[in-house]
Amino acid sequence: MREFVVEADGGSRGNPGPAGYGSVVRDAATGETLTETAEYIGVATNNVAEYRGLLAGLRAAHRLDPSATVHVRMDSKLVVEQMSGRWKIKHPDMKPLAMQAARVFPPDRVTYEWIPRDRNKHADRLANEAMDAGARGEQWTEPTSAPASTSAQAVSPAEPTAPPGDARTGAAKAREALARGRDRAGTPAAGEAAKADADVRAARTVASPGWAPADMGAPATFVLLRHGETPLTPQKRFSGSGGSDPSLSDVGREQAERAGAALARRGTIQHIVASPLARTRETAGIVAERLGLEVSVDDGLRETDFGAWEGLTFAEVRERHPEDLNAWLVDPEAEPTGGGESFAATATRIAATRDKLTAAYAGRTVLLVTHVTPIKTFVRLALGAPPESLFRMELSAASLSAVAYYADGNASVRLFNDTSHLR
Repeated sequence: MREFVVEADGGSRGNPGPAGYGSVVRDAATGETLTETAEYIGVATNNVAEYRGLLAGLRAAHRLDPSATVHVRMDSKLVVEQMSGRWKIKHPDMKPLAMQAARVFPPDRVTYEWIPRDRNKHADRLANEAMDAGARGEQWTEPTSAPASTSAQAVSPAEPTAPPGDARTGAAKAREALARGRDRAGTPAAGEAAKADADVRAARTVASPGWAPADMGAPATFVLLRHGETPLTPQKRFSGSGGSDPSLSDVGREQAERAGAALARRGTIQHIVASPLARTRETAGIVAERLGLEVSVDDGLRETDFGAWEGLTFAEVRERHPEDLNAWLVDPEAEPTGGGESFAATATRIAATRDKLTAAYAGRTVLLVTHVTPIKTFVRLALGAPPESLFRMELSAASLSAVAYYADGNASVRLFNDTSHLR
């Protein structure tokens, strides 16, 4: 079964005002652009334009392969949350569009993901070129299944289409015309300069509607991957940073391969950072080979040191060290027997690592390949949850979680313990 990624956007210069949308269909496995769609739709709101972009993208994907699965990526939190069924659709202009979009593919074959605006530049560019064309009185024609090299072109009703060899879009022609109007100092003619400035200001005011934090730029997004299974994992033995440092089992290596394939389909990872332990470096290496990226190592991502409990099961620890275990279960300052690391010390280490990586990768999407306790701690700190919440989280081997960090220090948990790629 083929898998597509649909990226869609829409905007309105005035909200409501002159509006347009753009959408792109990509091959999920290769990232290749298969078709582009864009249209000027007259006066409409941002929300309506975004829904029109979604609908056009889904229909374009359906024309390519009606049996495919589709992953939709949009920077409109409103559309993503409503189409995912988490928010109600109340506006009368959007209900019919949402219903049409939901009928293009069976619901179980479409997933939705919110992405920052700067990750949706292709669709945003198409939407703005459609609005530019509409302002010039031009129409956009929608391709049926053309590759990117034969994407939609703006065609003036009063002019013939461009001859072969002149496949410039209407927006490209407009930019060339503006360039020809520059004086020798490189300054556009006054009228054209004012129009260009107005268009730039209008494009920048196209907002992503919905319930979302103030726009402080793209967050640093950490995708948290727990390493694959080791021989100790199925036995549920304590395996921290002070033990035997086991490598992956055959099952663990297969899990890492599956995680890498899933992340390649999403196509959003820009950097990989791993814990220094063998199981995380091996997992990261398998994923990195699939993504074509290098792996950096950060000691702050290592697992908690469980001291004398390393290699033991919970029942064995209870039998041998009952008092220390009871204290550890209720007091985050308590250390495992033999001078292990407390949960409080782990939290301090993870918070410092988080701050360092957030500063280093602002606005980027980074895969952190690490362990159970660090991932749970990232999530706990993001939620402001108490230390005892660590015992109430289930985290499977090779699972994916995600937390985004904004410029004002706030965080948003996007995903937790996703194992769909392993099934």
